[in-house]
Amino acid sequence: MTISYLQKNENKEVHFSSSEYFLLEYIEKNLDDMPEITIVKLSELANVSTSTIVRTMKKIGYDGFTSFKHHLKNEQEYNPKFAIIDQVDKKIREAIMKNEQEVTRTIQMLDSGTIEDAIQNIKASDKITIFARGFSELIAKEMMIKFQLMGKYCELHDDPNIIKSISKKIDNNSIVIFVSLNGETPELVEAANNCNQHSIKTITFTANSQSSLAKLSEITFIGFKSSFSYFPDYEVRSRLPLQIMTRILLDSYAIRTQ
Repeated sequence: MTISYLQKNENKEVHFSSSEYFLLEYIEKNLDDMPEITIVKLSELANVSTSTIVRTMKKIGYDGFTSFKHHLKNEQEYNPKFAIIDQVDKKIREAIMKNEQEVTRTIQMLDSGTIEDAIQNIKASDKITIFARGFSELIAKEMMIKFQLMGKYCELHDDPNIIKSISKKIDNNSIVIFVSLNGETPELVEAANNCNQHSIKTITFTANSQSSLAKLSEITFIGFKSSFSYFPDYEVRSRLPLQIMTRILLDSYAIRTQ
């Protein structure tokens, strides 16, 4: 959250005094409480006068503090920060924010050049082969179906022995897509090595930039994976970063080909 977020008119150059700037910083840090707080209470908490609050609100484009509060309340229907997070306890709030962080950071890490390179390579290929294991298979299956719906020949393999065998027989007009959260699944790494030996174009979706798959792949999409898991005893970490990246690629491919 930045002060520009609070301003109605971001194009208007505004200068704030030190007390006004401090007030805005306080509001940003405690934005969740603002819709229900009074101007007098805010004055006490932020240690500024009510006139400073009114003056600051006008500088950022509102008639006063009440007008600013109405603006925040109107956003509650669309902003999960107000609509959901305030209604749950601290632990569930952390779970929500963990997912938000994975989505936001993953999107920030995407590169338009990587997306474009992947699209052009897929378009130029006669066949798409997707290799995935475990929970990543669900994402891979969605990819396969969507590519098929767009008229692209695509097949998915999730059996470890078949993956290792098929990867030795792929022709040069094909492209291979790997979907792996940690990028270290042995049969997928072996398949990537087989593809490299035969100069097969490869694309990898992973959340581990230092993984073997990331290093072996020609085109790599790297997502952000939270280090915390609510299932620490099992390898069932969220595939949300992979899902976000693959969906963006599929949507972009559809835009380029339709």
